[in-house]
Amino acid sequence: MTVPFRYRAATADGSVVEGVIQAPSRQVVVDGLRRQQLYPVSVDEATVASATKEGKRLSRGAAVALWTRTAATLIGAGMPIDRVLAFTAQHASHEGLADAVRQARRAVQSGSGLADALGRHPEYFDPLFVAMVSAGESSGALDVVFDQLSRQLEEAAELRGQVRSALLYPALMAIVACIGIGVLLGFVIPRFAVVLADLGGTLPWSARILLAASAVITKGWWVWVPLVAAGVYFARQALARPDLRRRWHAARLGWPYLGDLELKYSAARVTRTLGLLLKSSVPALPALKIARASASNLVVQESIDRAAGAIAEGSPLASSLSGALPPLALQMLAVGEESGKLDDMCLRIADTYDGEVRRALRTAVTLIEPALIITFGGLVGFVALAMLQAIYGIDLKTF
Repeated sequence: MTVPFRYRAATADGSVVEGVIQAPSRQVVVDGLRRQQLYPVSVDEATVASATKEGKRLSRGAAVALWTRTAATLIGAGMPIDRVLAFTAQHASHEGLADAVRQARRAVQSGSGLADALGRHPEYFDPLFVAMVSAGESSGALDVVFDQLSRQLEEAAELRGQVRSALLYPALMAIVACIGIGVLLGFVIPRFAVVLADLGGTLPWSARILLAASAVITKGWWVWVPLVAAGVYFARQALARPDLRRRWHAARLGWPYLGDLELKYSAARVTRTLGLLLKSSVPALPALKIARASASNLVVQESIDRAAGAIAEGSPLASSLSGALPPLALQMLAVGEESGKLDDMCLRIADTYDGEVRRALRTAVTLIEPALIITFGGLVGFVALAMLQAIYGIDLKTF
C-alpha cells in the first residue's frame, strides 16, 4: 500500500526542490531522493504536510530541534553556512526562531563566527548548543556537531512526549472525576439538603460530612480562593530567595523514590552534555562548567562547582563529582578515565539513567491509574452511601 509523501530536498548547488511521491514508507522516499543526488530536508505524509502548510506552527523547542536537523542535513551536504542560514530561516516553523536565524545570518555576513551569532539568542540556543557549535567550528567538524545536537534535541523531545502522553490519561481521568464530584457537592447535595431539612430527623455522620463539604464549596469558596492564591504567591516569593530555594532543592533529593529519580535525571543530563562536549574536543574543565547548567537542582549544581575546583587543582573527575552523581555513575566515570574513553562512558551513563528514568515513569503511571480509579471511586461511593443512609434513616422515622 502506498501513500503520498510531500518532500523538500536540497540539490548539490544549494537550490531547493519540492514535490510529492507515492511510496509505501518514508524511508523509501529518502532512499529514492538520495539516489537522485538530492539531500532530503523534510519528508512527511501529504496530509501532515498540508496541515503544517495551512498554518500549524511548532513550539519553540520542537522548532529548534527541526531547525538543527535541517541544518545538519544541509551542512553535511556541503552547503555553505550562509545558504544554510538563509534556507532554514525561510522555512523555520517558528516566527521568533526565523527572526533569530536571520539576525545570526547578518552577523555571520559581518564577520562573526556562527557560535557567536547564535549565542546572541539564548532563548533559542542555550550555552551547550553554542559551546558545541564553537567546538565544531574550531575542529572543522561542524556537520558532526550539528548531527549530535539534533540527536540530543530529538531524544529530549521524545522523552518529554512520552511523559506527557503517559500522564495524559490519568490527568483526564482526574479532571473528569473532580468535575463529577464538584457537580454532586455543588448542585445535587444542596438540593438534597433542603429536602432533608424539611423532613427533619437526625442525619448519620456520613451525611453530615457530605453536607459540610457541600457548604464549603457552595458558600465558603470565596474564602478558599484568596487563601489559595495567597499561598501560591507567598510560596513563589519564598522560593525566589536563594537560601530557601536551596533548602527546597535539598529536601527534594531526600524524598523517597522521587529524590532518587531526580538525581538520576540530573545525572543523565549532566553526563550526556559532558560526553557531547568531550566528543566535540572541548577540554574536561570547561565542558564540566557548561554541563553544570544541565542540572536543574541547585544542590547538584553546587556539587559540580566544587568538583570543577577540585579538577582545577589536579583531582580526578570521578572522585571530584562524588555527591553530584549516583555511585554507579562515579564508578563508570572512573573506568572511562582509566581507559581513555571518558566521552563514550559519559554517553553510556546518560543512556543508562535515561532508561531507568523512563522505566520508573512508566511504572509510576501504571500505578497512578489504578490509584486514581480507587480514590475517586471511593469518593463517589462515599457520596452515594451518605445519601442512601440519610434516605433510609428518614424512611424509618417517617414510616
